[in-house]
Amino acid sequence: MNMKLDKIHHTAIQVRNISESVSWYTENFSCKIEYQDNTWAMLKFANTSLALVLPDQHPYHFAIIKNDLSVYGSASEHRDGTSSVYIKDTDGNNVEILKLPDN
Repeated sequence: MNMKLDKIHHTAIQVRNISESVSWYTENFSCKIEYQDNTWAMLKFANTSLALVLPDQHPYHFAIIKNDLSVYGSASEHRDGTSSVYIKDTDGNNVEILKLPDN
């Protein structure tokens, strides 16, 4: 059986200050800034991405890429062209079901 596995796009951790955290991660690890504003940042590593988010703006979560979000609920469009639905697993963990923009 040759089943295609789903892909984790990113994990999001909550930080106190986006700018300070971006500086710390880019000074200590080989990663690049894909996006940054005052409320969140996305850092690209070789095998995944790390989102830095403020607690009052975004929940901690990890994101799984899916093309059909409708089975998970009503999707929200994001300013970076992605859309997503947040769900909780059976233990209450936040999971973002993410659709990337069409290329």
